[in-house]
Amino acid sequence: MRTTNELRRCAKDVFGSALKAIEPARLIKENVKLKGQTLEVAGRRYDLREVRDVFLIAAGKASAPMAQALEGILGERLSGGIVVVKYGYGLRIKRARVIEAGHPVPDRRSVAAANAVLKLASDAGKQDLVFCLLSGGGSSLLCGLPEGVTIGDLKSLTRLLLASGADIKEMNTVRKHVSLVNGGRLARALYPARVINLIISDVVGNRLDMIASGPTLPNETTFEDAVEVLSKYNLIKKAPRSICSYLERGVRGIDDGGPGKNDPCFKHSQTHLLGSNVLALEAAEERAEALGLNCIILSSSITGEAREVAAVLVSVAKEVLANGRPVPRPACILAGGETTVTLNGRGMGGRSQEFALAAALGLEGSSHHIVVLSGGTDGTDGPTDADGAVVDTNTCRRARKKFQLDAADYLSRNDSYHFFQKAGGHLFTGPTRTNVMDIMMALIG
Repeated sequence: MRTTNELRRCAKDVFGSALKAIEPARLIKENVKLKGQTLEVAGRRYDLREVRDVFLIAAGKASAPMAQALEGILGERLSGGIVVVKYGYGLRIKRARVIEAGHPVPDRRSVAAANAVLKLASDAGKQDLVFCLLSGGGSSLLCGLPEGVTIGDLKSLTRLLLASGADIKEMNTVRKHVSLVNGGRLARALYPARVINLIISDVVGNRLDMIASGPTLPNETTFEDAVEVLSKYNLIKKAPRSICSYLERGVRGIDDGGPGKNDPCFKHSQTHLLGSNVLALEAAEERAEALGLNCIILSSSITGEAREVAAVLVSVAKEVLANGRPVPRPACILAGGETTVTLNGRGMGGRSQEFALAAALGLEGSSHHIVVLSGGTDGTDGPTDADGAVVDTNTCRRARKKFQLDAADYLSRNDSYHFFQKAGGHLFTGPTRTNVMDIMMALIG
């Protein structure tokens, strides 16, 4: 029988394999090839003799390694570009300007980055080719402010959405309608240049127009949809008046909602999805099986409140113990997606840490070896330096006996970070410079 410590080491090993599979530079090198004057992207060929200049625009947590790898492939054929990353995520890129900006809450540098990108887009012509490298986090890194909306207004809106329990699709439905860049507006600015979109998905179901709020994809949402999200979470009266007024003008047709799928600006645009949560889960599954575990992937589309989803995963683990379903022991139950946290307390944490703390409470009392790991593939969970946490059947008992910590109290205050800081169990990877949502697993000995 595998001990708890062995299962904890296995869990971290499996998680590491998932991260390796979605390294942005690796994904670019696997999908972009240059042979003489022939550029091949995800199996599609482009004759560079027909191209004047090649530019790149990159935004998101994975944008720096994506851009760096692309520069390594194109060399001097790359004429220039702009790469927008979260603070601390920058890398040296010789032929492109790197701008660090605010995430998850935008700041003035997010606005400056959007203006710089729009300027580059306006300079691109019919004979030019533009790579757009998009990944999770792009929504806050590129913020083209509509008339009458200030960066302070956008910060307030973002904080309200983050605390509301809204999922990423709902958040981006609002954000793409309070922008001069997102919701396909960058594609319009780039026209008539040829555009190649290379995307790493951080959205459940890989809905492309939602990744980084879809700056170069057709907008499939409306101003009415954005207002509906604010209404659902009772934010109409809390949101800045300037934003509500702008959305109201959009509903009345006064302001533009972004180009739809039949807009001519998408005529010379191709899109390729390079990485997703599925890719990470498949790599995790392969590693778990190599470690001698019977493995099953429950879903790559997990959503819902973190503590409620944790309870479901714990229930599946207990079913494995009781009846050998859905797989016999030793087992690894994998899931991926993006849960949410509705803030009721003033604590500190993130969805992965909250998930793990709720799982620890659900595991308490079991006499068998069970380990649960929950981690973000971006390397940072919420506004913390942790990536998530690893817990087992004795986590709560040890914390209570050794440190006099009440896990249920910490969970009620959304203070998972300080619980694990004192009790141990944090998962630290540092910034991974990628993002395909979260990986959750239960290992049963």
